[in-house]
Amino acid sequence: MRILTVIPLAALAACSQAPADPRGVDRDETLLTVSATGQSETVPDEARFSLGVEILAGSAREASRLNAEKMAEVTAMLKDFGIEEDMLRTQTIQLGRIDYGKDRGRYRASNILEVRMKDVERAGEAITRATELGANAIGGPQLVISDREAATKSAYAEAYQNARIRADAYAEAAGLEVDRILTIRDNGQQQGGPWPVDAMAEMAVQAAPPPVSAPPVQPGLNRDTVSVSVAFALKPVD
Repeated sequence: MRILTVIPLAALAACSQAPADPRGVDRDETLLTVSATGQSETVPDEARFSLGVEILAGSAREASRLNAEKMAEVTAMLKDFGIEEDMLRTQTIQLGRIDYGKDRGRYRASNILEVRMKDVERAGEAITRATELGANAIGGPQLVISDREAATKSAYAEAYQNARIRADAYAEAAGLEVDRILTIRDNGQQQGGPWPVDAMAEMAVQAAPPPVSAPPVQPGLNRDTVSVSVAFALKPVD
């Protein structure tokens, strides 16, 4: 006995079609992926630096007491500059006996404070005043942008615009035109600048003499470069 199987025409048509491109490109389209960069320049609106006091004394109690008194004066002075509580953060506190060198048998107490200051141009004045009050461990300042997303927004817009300009140029040269955007990938950003405040604190100058006058702080510009990759679907010109 012979068995006759009938296959609907719609099913035959489906079988004849090529599988969909996983990249989202149609059969009559050409895939083009372009990488481009954009840059933004922003004036820093925050100074970050570290201030600390290191005290040597004959006993742990005395070293701790003297250190606390000096740090209280430094902290009060910073608040006089308009620095709020949430802009001050204790970074390290240390107290220990010295077992070597000319200070053997004495005790060292140190307290390092991380400071964030909105009035960038007065950062030098604040540091100078702190040294006059006894601060002898200093790092910074590092000048930064407090709102990183807002600072790089224009850079990302420029990066995409540059990618589109290049895509249009490639398409025109090939006798095609951009039909649609398939994907946009953020490749991240690059920022040049000084070391972060934590690293500078490790290099803080011990027993630094007070400056003769407040060092000037020039904000300058922070430059951020971002990169994007954009996949375009190109089609023949109508």
